[in-house]
Amino acid sequence: MTDLDMQTLCTESYGSQFARRYQALPNGKLNSKTDASKDWHLNSFHRIFKSIFLPQGYPESVSTDYLAYQFWDTIQAFASSITGTLATQAVLKGVGVGDETSTVAAAAVTWILKDGTGMLGRIAFAWSKGLFADVLNDVAIFMEIMAPAFPACFTLIVCTSGFFKCIVGVAGGATRAALTMHQARRDNMADVSAKDGSQETLVNLAGLLFSLFLIPLVVDNLPLTYAFYALFTILHLYANYQAVRAVCMETLNRARLHLVLQHYLKREEVLGPAVINPQEPLLLGFRQQLKITLGTPLHTVTSSVADFQKALEGNASNYLIFFNRPAGVISILLHRQADSVDVIKAYTHALLLEALLCEDVENCALERGSLLNLQHQLCKESGKEDPRINSEMHQFLDRIFPKFLAGLTSAGWVTSRNLLGPEEWRIEWLSAEKKML
Repeated sequence: MTDLDMQTLCTESYGSQFARRYQALPNGKLNSKTDASKDWHLNSFHRIFKSIFLPQGYPESVSTDYLAYQFWDTIQAFASSITGTLATQAVLKGVGVGDETSTVAAAAVTWILKDGTGMLGRIAFAWSKGLFADVLNDVAIFMEIMAPAFPACFTLIVCTSGFFKCIVGVAGGATRAALTMHQARRDNMADVSAKDGSQETLVNLAGLLFSLFLIPLVVDNLPLTYAFYALFTILHLYANYQAVRAVCMETLNRARLHLVLQHYLKREEVLGPAVINPQEPLLLGFRQQLKITLGTPLHTVTSSVADFQKALEGNASNYLIFFNRPAGVISILLHRQADSVDVIKAYTHALLLEALLCEDVENCALERGSLLNLQHQLCKESGKEDPRINSEMHQFLDRIFPKFLAGLTSAGWVTSRNLLGPEEWRIEWLSAEKKML
């Protein structure tokens, strides 16, 4: 049987870099056909490199000037790294490293003055023109403080500390970008970011000035050093916790959507960002009873034409849901035309399925009879893998979601974008009308 004889059921792509189409075989299996010129497996090194160093969905997910800017930014960062190494060598020599007549206190004061002068310059230039990361940063600082006490492992400790600080820098930059987008309300992200940098620099300068008085006290007193470290670490973590709690994000992430939907099912009321944000777990993160994957490729969830067609039954939305009961995994496939509202609806569907399987819906106010009936049907099913979400689930969500979405908007939630973090896989299945042509 030739490719032309087989019926194409759907096509799938990952940005513009990878394409696959699925066809029905006579034995009921799905046949996966890829573009040979862009085969996903033949270019594994290229794929891994892009997944690590380029944004998800590149190049469609970024502006057209991204590559040129990143090229020159990489060159300047490399040059800066080299000159920074040379400058560090000169500074270390200047502060007395290797000179027996130099004291530790004098070297530290000189280093602080060097950093302080640079910070003043950053403030002048700017004026003229998150919790995991913070905990990891404190751990890295503690390792550096303790490193001299373990001379045999000194290199290993400081290298590990440097590694942690690199993670902190990446995580902090990503978090800061999200907060800047949230805080800039007049398309003024550049100004908000610049002013934030000036504020941070000013605070760091104040800290350096304080350190000038602190260093002579602790330079030869390890217990006092550890005491001050403990005191300021506690203050640092507490202040960061309060800062995170002070932020009121209007975009939905997985934890916030879960909290909003839970309350909506029980009280038929959509709570706003000011109520939900303080309830969001921070220290232990958001834990789910089932694993929900968003933006999954089709070949990872089924190889059966029948299963694929069952997932399409009674579904008029821009997503498909497959549930692997033994593994406890809900997989969501997104249509090529799915927008932010579709992603929110898809994740709401998965959370609703999780609630029906893992929670008691007896006290729910929202269509309690329908929820109990759906829960009864799901609990009746056998433990074997069932990738199908039946049409009644789709019908139920189609009934409640328009009102839920209107409630989200009225309560102050932004639905035109979200922080649910879907993967870039998109699928396009043929409608019944197209198949008849």
